Amino acid sequence: MIDLTESAVNAVKAAISMAPQQTSGLRIIVETGGCAGFKYVMALAVEANPDDTVIERHGVKLFVDRKSLTHLNGTTMDFVVGLDGSGFTFDNPNVNSHND
Repeated sequence: MIDLTESAVNAVKAAISMAPQQTSGLRIIVETGGCAGFKYVMALAVEANPDDTVIERHGVKLFVDRKSLTHLNGTTMDFVVGLDGSGFTFDNPNVNSHND
């Protein structure tokens, strides 16, 4: 499964609280291919899709489709602030081991 740092939890909760419409969680999609490894697509979501797995971590709901779920096993999501800006990072042990 995926884990979130305290910083990531706070960032997701802040985004949900500022959303213009009622939002219940964060959708995470993992796109594979190329030599760059994984690309993570995230969006606030009103509800889970029928084929999503709902993961709750520290009061935050994550909606993950079946294919993406296998790529997120053991991943830690963080939110970092630096000189180049701020954003989410993913420490994913599966990046070098996927076979697509």
